[in-house]
Amino acid sequence: MKFVQNNPKYHEFIRNLRNDQEVKKGFIQQAYIDAPVHQEHMKKHSKCYHICLIDDEPVGYVGQIDDDIRVATLPNHQGQGVGSFMINELMKIYPSSMAKVKINNHASVKLFEKCGFEKKYYILEKTNAS
Repeated sequence: MKFVQNNPKYHEFIRNLRNDQEVKKGFIQQAYIDAPVHQEHMKKHSKCYHICLIDDEPVGYVGQIDDDIRVATLPNHQGQGVGSFMINELMKIYPSSMAKVKINNHASVKLFEKCGFEKKYYILEKTNAS
């Protein structure tokens, strides 16, 4: 596995992976990300992301914005150590980073715990239901 700096040739890979129906379920915000919105995001934050390559093909990304980690792996590469590799590499660069994980995203909780993270906070949000 290789850990490389994001660059424009990976921008569409990031957007497509983030919009993948299976991957999207794990994120707090699940809205579809269209190309113009993603281009603006990459203009501001491209340098905050890194890509994991296997045989020179991208299989996942990890990013850190405002100390918040964003990570995604292609579904057919999940459970193979790609996520923990990316998080551990990212922590070498941004050691004060944290992860916000949905309560029911057990796979992500397990991933971050495997990488040495501990549950320290609860963030509670009021739902729209009355």
